[in-house]
Amino acid sequence: MFETLVPLGWDERWASTLESAEPGALPGRVLQHHGAGLVVALPEGTETIMLTKRLDPEPTVGDWVAVVDDEAIAVLDRRSLLRRRSAHGDKEQQLAANVDTVLLVCGLDRPVKDGRIQRGTTIARDAGARPVVILTKAAIGDADSDPEQAAADVRIAHPGVDVIVTSVNEGQGLDELRALIGTDTVTLLGESGAGKSSIVNALLGSEIVPIGAVRKGDSKGRHTTTGRELHLLPSGGVLIDTPGIRAVGLVAEDDAVAETFSDVDEVAEMCRFADCQHDGQPGCAIAQALESGELLTGRVEGWRRLREESEAIAQRATLAEQRRTDRDFGKEAKEAKRSGRHR
Repeated sequence: MFETLVPLGWDERWASTLESAEPGALPGRVLQHHGAGLVVALPEGTETIMLTKRLDPEPTVGDWVAVVDDEAIAVLDRRSLLRRRSAHGDKEQQLAANVDTVLLVCGLDRPVKDGRIQRGTTIARDAGARPVVILTKAAIGDADSDPEQAAADVRIAHPGVDVIVTSVNEGQGLDELRALIGTDTVTLLGESGAGKSSIVNALLGSEIVPIGAVRKGDSKGRHTTTGRELHLLPSGGVLIDTPGIRAVGLVAEDDAVAETFSDVDEVAEMCRFADCQHDGQPGCAIAQALESGELLTGRVEGWRRLREESEAIAQRATLAEQRRTDRDFGKEAKEAKRSGRHR
């Protein structure tokens, strides 16, 4: 069963998927994507394979591909896909495939932003992955800050999301993080300077990723990871390292937003009217929950904001699809007209 690939996540389910898709092909997991080629872990070792044919979907780091005669001929059906909206429009950007857990990295040397955690959680839920908040730099946070209180605050603001407090230099939280990862495939999301590279190096047991300096004024850092890369962890599991992300744009479905804010969504279903806008309408269960303290204001605001964003993206996608359909119809009509002239 290609035992050499088992540490990278190969199992009987993947073997069945490969047999159904491309019988006789070799499996390989994408470690890096260099545009025209892939660095792939194959049963006999790691090789660089040039992309000689267009694959649909386009492979990304973490994918399993079917390989025949040193050529990737298919991407095996994914179990999950971590994606975000491109910083330049509504185009979808693939971040990593077949991810089990998304580590949302937040540095305690700066304010922990609930909105960023909410977005990261929604992106993870959209992928079918588990979100986990990693609070870094516990030993170098503000003198007045209490890392454990910060963790408690995050747990209250984001019900159902696990939180781990870490300090790499002191080794704090690393064993807990390794135990959480187990044999899963994980990736990290977080802004530059949040401490991702330090976490990656600590998990890998070596200084593979350079650690960037952080400005004192605002705790901002530079991107030290420039491309996505998959690593096998010494303690088990797989880690996909990604560059720092300044903006986390959604491409998530409404269901992912609802899952992220399941507590708010459940209350909203109890509103008197099905079309309640949750903005002062009579019988609004959200308003009642806010007044009683059952729901936090910041959480409801985040729910509204991401739900509106998700709906707006869906509307724009529908309009774009309609425009494409109209253009295709117009081309067919012109072609039919030209064909009629030559009869």
